[in-house]
Amino acid sequence: MGAQLRVYKRRIRSVTATKKITKAMEMISASRIVKAQRAVAASTPYADELTRAVTAVATRSTAKHPLTTEPPAPGQGANATRAAVLLITADRGLAGGYSSNAIKQSLALAARLREEGKEVVTYIVGRKGVGYYGFRNLTVAGSWTGFSDKPTYGDAKTVSADLISAFTAETGGVDELHLVSTEFVSMLTQNAVDARLLPLKLDEVELSDGAPAKNQIFPLYDFEPSAEGVLDALLPRYVESRIYNALLQSAASEHAARRRAMKSATDNAGELIKSLTRLANSARQAEITQEISEIVGGANALADASAGSE
Repeated sequence: MGAQLRVYKRRIRSVTATKKITKAMEMISASRIVKAQRAVAASTPYADELTRAVTAVATRSTAKHPLTTEPPAPGQGANATRAAVLLITADRGLAGGYSSNAIKQSLALAARLREEGKEVVTYIVGRKGVGYYGFRNLTVAGSWTGFSDKPTYGDAKTVSADLISAFTAETGGVDELHLVSTEFVSMLTQNAVDARLLPLKLDEVELSDGAPAKNQIFPLYDFEPSAEGVLDALLPRYVESRIYNALLQSAASEHAARRRAMKSATDNAGELIKSLTRLANSARQAEITQEISEIVGGANALADASAGSE
C-alpha cells in the first residue's frame, strides 16, 4: 500500500507541474489575442481603401491587364491552367485543430482545382504545413516560417513578391492565385476559408464589412499615365494587403485556438488531480485500516496466548 501511495503522489506532482505550464500558456495566448485583434483593426482601413481603388480602376476602365484577365480555359488549344495555393498554418503546435483545419481546407481546394483540369502549385507559411507536406513527400514550390504568431507587413511583402513574380512570369509561372487561411470570428470561433486573389473577380471582392466592393459609388477618374500603369502599381499592393490581413487573421485565430486548447488542458489536469487525490486518499485510508487491523489482531493474539497460559 505504501508503494501505491507514493506512485499516486508522484503522479499528482507531475500533473500539477503540467497544469502550471498550460495555465501560463493560456494566459500568454489570451494577452496576445488582444494585440492581434488590434493589428487586424489597424490594417482594415488601408485594406478597404485599397480595395476601393483597385475596384474603381478595374470597373472604370477598359484596360486588359493580366492581373484582372481570366486565363484561357484548358482543353481549347490552351495549356493546362496552373493555380497557386498559398496555405497559412502555425509554426508551433498546442493549438488544437487550427493547423489541421487549414490543411484540410487546402487539400479540398486542391482537389476541386484538379477536378477543373488545373495543375496545383502549393506555397506554405508555417512549419506545421511544411512538416505535413514534407512527411508525405508532397511538392512545395515555396515556404516561409518563423512569423506565424506575429506577422509584419514586411513578411507579407516577402511572401507576395514571390507569388506575384510567379503570376507575372512569361513561362513556368501560374495563372491563378488562391489563399487558404483562418478567419477570426470570435474567441470561440475560427473558420478555415479559401479565396481567389488573382485574377481579380470583381463580383467576389468584398470590403471588411462584407459589402461588395463593386456596389460602391465611385467618381469619374482620369488615369495617368494609363489605367494599365495604375493597375501595375495598385494590384501588387492589393495582394500584399490581402495576404497581410490573412496573416493577421490567422495569427489571432492561432492564439485563440491555443488559448482554448490550453484552457481545456488545464481543466483536464485539474480533474485528473482530483481523481488522483481521491485514489491517494483511498490508498492511505486502506493502509491505515490495514495497520489498525494488524494491531488489533496482534493484541487479540496476545490476549488469547495469556489466557491459555493461565
